[in-house]
Amino acid sequence: MTLDKARELVTVRLQRADGYNRNAVRLIFGEVQRDHGREAVGGLIRELALESVFGLKPGTDFSGVGR
Repeated sequence: MTLDKARELVTVRLQRADGYNRNAVRLIFGEVQRDHGREAVGGLIRELALESVFGLKPGTDFSGVGR
């Protein structure tokens, strides 16, 4: 998955910030981390202010999510 596609998918999930969408974002980040690394995920978390919305922190390991 490209970073642009991940950004687009996460932005859609932000429209309704509930537990279901938090889990969907975690699944997206699992794939992003496997493709681009943990720093790419951290950048998206900071860029989209996901720490305040979903409580996701830069540096979190999402590699095992969705496996």
